[in-house]
Amino acid sequence: MTLDKVKTGHGGVIVQIGGQGMLRRRLLDMGLTPKTRVMVRKVAPMGDPIELYLRGYELTIRAEEAANIEILPDEENKNEQHVGE
Repeated sequence: MTLDKVKTGHGGVIVQIGGQGMLRRRLLDMGLTPKTRVMVRKVAPMGDPIELYLRGYELTIRAEEAANIEILPDEENKNEQHVGE
């Protein structure tokens, strides 16, 4: 699931950062790296921009940028933990 599809108040762990060149580098530089937990805090009325919470700070990015961030949603993380128990 990509980050632009996540509902407010939900989140997960970043699996992959897509995009190319400067866009990808910019996302990584902002702390959006694989294995980082991220939560969607707010979404503007028209769906853009999106406010995220990660690493103890808020970050606002465009929905177009969020579409390049693949996450494993919290619900799936919980299911995987129970499978191994």
